[in-house]
Amino acid sequence: MDFSASDLSAEELHALIGFYAESGVEDLCEDTAVDRFAQSAEAQLARKQTAGSAAPQGGEKPRESEQAPVRERANPSSGASRPAASPVGPIPQASQLTIPDEAAFKDARTLAADASTIDELRSALEGFSGCNLRHSAKSLVFADGNPDADVMFIGESPGRDEDLQGLPFVGRPGQLLDRMLGAIGMDRGTSYITTMIPWRPPGNRPPAPHEIELCRPFVERHIALAQPKILVLLGNISTRTLLGLDKNILAVRGSWSTYTSQGVVIPAMPTLNPNYLLRNPSQKKLAWADLLSLRKQMADLNPG
Repeated sequence: MDFSASDLSAEELHALIGFYAESGVEDLCEDTAVDRFAQSAEAQLARKQTAGSAAPQGGEKPRESEQAPVRERANPSSGASRPAASPVGPIPQASQLTIPDEAAFKDARTLAADASTIDELRSALEGFSGCNLRHSAKSLVFADGNPDADVMFIGESPGRDEDLQGLPFVGRPGQLLDRMLGAIGMDRGTSYITTMIPWRPPGNRPPAPHEIELCRPFVERHIALAQPKILVLLGNISTRTLLGLDKNILAVRGSWSTYTSQGVVIPAMPTLNPNYLLRNPSQKKLAWADLLSLRKQMADLNPG
């Protein structure tokens, strides 16, 4: 049976919202799609009807002071009237968006290559305007943990909590990652954590291919500057981008590979992203096997 929020008591509504928050719900959708085109047409018709009812009677020509300003009247050469304003808000101006071209990709490569320290790399990202994601994100999500750690974790892209705090993996996925690290005797003080994309994509959508390629030089430089002994790639995006693998993460997870770039060769293991594990808790057993493999690799690198 259908019901609405008005059918619930204040206590029931509070409990329901709490359940949604615990489940990771960020956005609510209507049961049926809203037809914005129909809304726009109805609003335009209403404006025409209002304008018609307010017109002078008997065909009397309005006085000069009552005529619409020239910029609001129809263009006599085209016969077209000024478009009605959209009821869903102003159209973003072109200056709010950055359309990447070859210059943007070149700028990303140059800025990344010129960074000689991790702090300089962060400053370079803060000054990089070639990626459109920075215009919608609240924060730059750069890194967390110990940059001198032996193990570097690279996720996919920030979510809502990460965008608000400016740190990777701080929401529910971050809490799960912390528990995963703790299970093998690690924490954020003994690991270094970053993401392929440093800005949250709107609505948590997957990053577009050009956005990934724009951010790739910064991630590769980040790895070269941090010089970890082991890379752990969390999810499809970081695995495919940095290892060049075209298979799904479930097909390659747990298998050690080699990351090679900018003169460094590092053992790398793809595994499941904590976001995926929250949606598919039955797959945690696979992640646990990968963590045990990581612990063994660490022991082999640091015997005794």
